[in-house]
Amino acid sequence: MRIFVAIILAFISTAAVADSTGEQMRGDRVPDATELISGLYSFSQFQQGLLESTDLKGNAEVKNLAALRAEEAAKRDKTLKEIQDAIGAEPRLSKATSTGISLAKPDDAEGPAYVRTFYAAQIPEYESAIALLERYLRTPDNPALAAFAREHLPLLRAQLKDAERTMADK
Repeated sequence: MRIFVAIILAFISTAAVADSTGEQMRGDRVPDATELISGLYSFSQFQQGLLESTDLKGNAEVKNLAALRAEEAAKRDKTLKEIQDAIGAEPRLSKATSTGISLAKPDDAEGPAYVRTFYAAQIPEYESAIALLERYLRTPDNPALAAFAREHLPLLRAQLKDAERTMADK
């Protein structure tokens, strides 16, 4: 009888893990404070990676925008760090960051293809960060982090629209 119960419990726990994994894969699950902070730090790393990539290229338009976005990311990270310290969250940072972003071949560094590639690289990252904030705001677990998310969500949406509009214009 114990073996039968153990098999059933093993099956239930395996099904629960599979369901949990599937739920995470669909992006339906509401993240907790630690997951939100981790996701936003990853987004900041992406923005820093764009700046590093544009430093290798010659296009002034994208260099200036990348520098602005990296500066905004640093400010966002500073505020997140304060919230993180206050709530005792330990974010999990990915080692596989987007710092090695290759936007264009050196001979395309000035052309419209490079600019489109620069903006195209940002769109899925913005969409992911926005979706993360929206999911967190469904049932936030920290008032300070929820206020932060509500403050930054419109800014990220506006930046996404700007990226989409600029990419379409180029």
